[in-house]
This record gives sequence, C-alpha cells and structure tokens, in this order.
Amino acid sequence: MTPLRPLAPLLLTAGILLAGNGVQGTMIALRGSIEGFEPWLIGLMGSTYFAGYIVACIYAPRLVQAVGHIRTFAALAAIASAGTLALVIIVDPLAWIIIRFAMGFCFSGLFTVMESWLNASAEKTDRARVLSIYRLIDLGAVTGVQYLIPLFGAGGFELFAIVAMFFALSLVPVAVADRSKPQQPDAFRFDLRAVWQISPLASIGCITIGLTNSSFRLIGPLYAEDMGLDVAQIATFMGAGIIGGAALQLPLGIFSDKLDRRWTLLAATLGAVLAGLYLTTASPGSALQIYLGIFLFGAFALPLYSLSAAHANDLAKPGQYVLLAAGLTFFFSIGAMVGPLVSSWVIERHGAASLFIFTSIIHGAFLVIALWRIAAGQHIPRSARTRFVSLMRTSPAIFRLAGRGEKGQDRASRS
Repeated sequence: MTPLRPLAPLLLTAGILLAGNGVQGTMIALRGSIEGFEPWLIGLMGSTYFAGYIVACIYAPRLVQAVGHIRTFAALAAIASAGTLALVIIVDPLAWIIIRFAMGFCFSGLFTVMESWLNASAEKTDRARVLSIYRLIDLGAVTGVQYLIPLFGAGGFELFAIVAMFFALSLVPVAVADRSKPQQPDAFRFDLRAVWQISPLASIGCITIGLTNSSFRLIGPLYAEDMGLDVAQIATFMGAGIIGGAALQLPLGIFSDKLDRRWTLLAATLGAVLAGLYLTTASPGSALQIYLGIFLFGAFALPLYSLSAAHANDLAKPGQYVLLAAGLTFFFSIGAMVGPLVSSWVIERHGAASLFIFTSIIHGAFLVIALWRIAAGQHIPRSARTRFVSLMRTSPAIFRLAGRGEKGQDRASRS
C-alpha cells in the first residue's frame, strides 16, 4: 500500500465529497415533500441538476485548463457549500431550481477535477487498486450517509448544515496534505455524432440508464414515502438499491467479457424490467418486499452504464476513448435531465407504484432496441474486446483512471 499513500488525501477528499453529494438528493426530495412542493417540482429540481451537469461536461475541463485543479476545486466546493445553506435559508421552489442547476455544474466539475487529479497522480501499475478503493469509498460513503437523514431529520436546518460542512471540509485534505501538481487535462473536440457512430446501442443505453437511474436516485425517496416507509426505512431503501448495484457489477462484467456483451446487456435489462414490475406489486408498508425489490432493481439496473460503456469501448478506435467517455456521460446526463421530471409527473398522476411502471417501460423499450441491434449487428470476437471495468457516472475522467489508454485495435464492425 506504500505507493498509494500519497493518494490518501485525494481519496479522503473523494469520500467526503461523495458522502455529501450522496445524501443531498434524498434530503432535497424529502424536504421538498415536507414543504409541500408538488412532485413535479421536485422532479424539475432533479432535471435542472443534470442540466448543470451537462454544461459542466463541456466547460469544466476548460476551467481546469485556465486556472488549475486546486483553484477550480476550491471555487466549486465553496459554491456547493454555500448553495446547500441557501436551500434551507430560501425555501422557495424557483430558488431551489436555480440552486440545483448551480449544484449540478459544481459537482460535475468537482468530480472532473478530482478524478483527473487521481488519474494524473496514480502510477499505471496502481490504477486498478486506486479505482477499486475509489469504488469502495463511493459505496460505503453513499450508503452509510443515508442514515444521517433519520438521525437528524430532513425537516430542520441541521442536515443541510452538515452537508455544507462536508463540502467545505473536502477542501482540507487537498489544500493541506496533498502536494502533487497534476498536469492540465488534454484538450479534445467534443463530437457527439462521432460517439453515436461508434455505438448507437451504447448511446441509447446511456440515455435509457439516465432516465431510469436518476428517477430511482432522486424520485425514489418519494416512492418510498408514499409506500408508507418512515425516514429510517427510506434510508435503508436507498442503501439497498446502491448495494444491489455493487453486488452484480463484477459478475455481469465477467459474463460480458466471456460472452457477447450485447446479450449480457440484454439479460441485465430484462432483470431490471422484472425487478421494476415486482416493485409495482408491493403493498404499502411491506418493507421487506420493497427492500428486496429495490435491491434486485439496483443489481440489474445500475450496472447497465458500465456494460454499455464496455460495449462501446470494444468498437472504439485508438484515440477515441476520452471522446467516448465524455459523450456517454453527456448522453447519460440527457436522460437524467428528463427522467426525474417525467417520473415525478407520473407518480403525481398515478401513484407510487407508477414510478417502477415507468422504469419498466423505459427498460422494456431498450430491450426491444437491443434485440434489433443484435439482429442487425455483427458479433465482436472475444479477442477484440476490451477488459470490462465497473465505471462510476461521475465524470469522463474516471475513464482514464480505469486504465483506458490509447492502445487498441481498429474495430471494423459497428453496432
């Protein structure tokens, strides 16, 4: 572990930042419900968050190139901390929508800075370990921090203050303990058409995943509340979905490395459809059934991003990997911008169970598209496939940390 010791400040910063961001979406949904905001307004707040995320996908790398990693991180963390406090000081839907847009920009930028910094600081031989530790930090932080909600409640000032403290404290490790001077990120041309041409299936997959996974993360608390779960049970509900997503990442990845990735993607999507339909049969107050359903939903739905990205990587030429990562993140954000708004409207009109009817319809549509692409596309030989890596949907920089370089073979087939 000695080679990883210099990265400890960055990984500590990651844990603090991921914890604060992990609880904020749940906190805002519950507090908005307490304040009497309509579900569609809460969904709109989630949509504007990802609108800010999309803008930062384009402009955050330019900001890092202009002023450097530390200054960019400090500025964005300060805005995120102030924005969190503003949410509880100005309890107004329009103000929250504007603040959430700014928060989306900040977090997309913060993850871009942090992950490109980790990538620049990690040795090639240690990147797999760094990525594994980073994912464990993500899982532990995001799951554990959910229980701050029942501890402090979403109706007061305390939880907002604690989250703001998380964002402010994330500055300390990199400002005091980290002495690395990462190089500025390389510039590249953002070309969505090129990304689509590499793999229409992966592009549609990321839009689909954005629609459904953002609905779970941002509107899921409203579903759980309408199903009669108390605050502690809502925290367990969110945690069960996240843990489920981690549970099947590696097994599905191994299968996709050995089999046709499209069939693995198809099987996982079918699992997400069935898990969503199972959740629609849950009775209000049946906590164990709801926990099982959301665990299964997370297990099949959350790995779909990594599977889609792995399929696209198999088809990419040398030099296209960074572009591909940015494009898939952009497509995911497009879906994530629409998903909370539509799913919140659906839940308002048709009740709690309709949330997972919505996700099942979206996953089902992708299932049909995947079958069509399998029938129309060519099989990719196992020797031509890249190694599966479980990716986070935080920023395109995670792609480089995952060890994707510029080496590879030209893939003639396209799906």
